[in-house]
Amino acid sequence: MAFWDASAIVPLCCSQPATAQGRRLRRELTRMVVWWGTPLEARSAFARLVREGRLTPEERASAVRLLGQLRIAWDEILPTEKVRSLAEDLPDAHGVRAADAAQLGAALVWCRERPRQRPFVCFDERLTAAAAALGFSVRP
Repeated sequence: MAFWDASAIVPLCCSQPATAQGRRLRRELTRMVVWWGTPLEARSAFARLVREGRLTPEERASAVRLLGQLRIAWDEILPTEKVRSLAEDLPDAHGVRAADAAQLGAALVWCRERPRQRPFVCFDERLTAAAAALGFSVRP
């Protein structure tokens, strides 16, 4: 079981430099836990990739379908007061953006605030540093 950030979900759904690595981790860490906002973040990333010309509309549609398949199997951490309270201090403490703070708050709820080297799958450098500082074992 591992917590998956949106930056790790996107390469599972569309071709990215981290796709092969993400798929290998998906086979290794079979049970996925994600933040409630992850589907929105992923869909936003797909739209951005289309605007940038790095994804065709057809590839975006395929990515949305793959995201839907992943959603069937993953566990979601819902937006609760606890997630928000844990996330609120993270931008100051670790220099993360609001969405990344929510991801970390959700991950902390998932592990009952005891990261103890639990897997946190992420391809975002700033979030990787914050998750590692909190005690998660950041993959890859």
